[in-house]
Amino acid sequence: MFDVLTPLAHAAGDLALSHFGNLSQAAISAKGPLDLVTEADRAVEALIVAGLRAAFPQDGILGEEGGMLPGTSDRIWVIDPIDGTFNFVRGGRQWAVSIGLWQAGVPVAGIIHAPALGLTLAGGADHAPTLNGRVLPPLTTYQPDRAVVGVALGRAMPVAGRIGTLRYLAGDAGVLFRCCNASTIALLELATGEVDGHVGCGESAWDVMAAWPILLALGATSTLDWHQTPLDAKLRYVIGKPALVEAIASLGAPMV
Repeated sequence: MFDVLTPLAHAAGDLALSHFGNLSQAAISAKGPLDLVTEADRAVEALIVAGLRAAFPQDGILGEEGGMLPGTSDRIWVIDPIDGTFNFVRGGRQWAVSIGLWQAGVPVAGIIHAPALGLTLAGGADHAPTLNGRVLPPLTTYQPDRAVVGVALGRAMPVAGRIGTLRYLAGDAGVLFRCCNASTIALLELATGEVDGHVGCGESAWDVMAAWPILLALGATSTLDWHQTPLDAKLRYVIGKPALVEAIASLGAPMV
């Protein structure tokens, strides 16, 4: 599988890099407030879809920009061609190509390639998690006296809820938080030990599908039950080191 995914993710990253810093205003449009899409997103997704269709013709594909392409198997590839498009447009390096595999109701494998950072995270249930080809160690023990989590606060959650999440983290939980506006990068930071967990509010499946099985293979737990979660749901969850997830699990209550 990864003999296909790795070169495909790198080719997609190279294509994205060819657009990075060279986009005209005409190549950028808005899907909603502070929610951008570019011609690069569409071109990268088309490249990935073509590669997956050629290698796995029986599988379905769900892309952020193109929607669902049905298949005949119980597998669906979930794609975010450029996660962190806002950063991409503004010239920031925190963006990535994300390709995840959902099978029989759960994420099972994924690859995240962040070409501007020179990082490739890959792995899953049957593939040891690696960063740039080096096997990653399991997540370390949670230390509350130096706790930090990534946060993603999407517009699907009302403003009051977003503010309440940050207030709880900084106050009741006593946890520092950081937001990079790219879920793939935030979850990559969890895999490498830069943060202890991630709080997601209002994200979509394509934001997290690639990283999810990698993090579970590293020893993370979460509040999200994928068997009860449709692929088109807006997600609210906590994922990370088990003791951290237990301490702030209330933030992972399903969105209503």
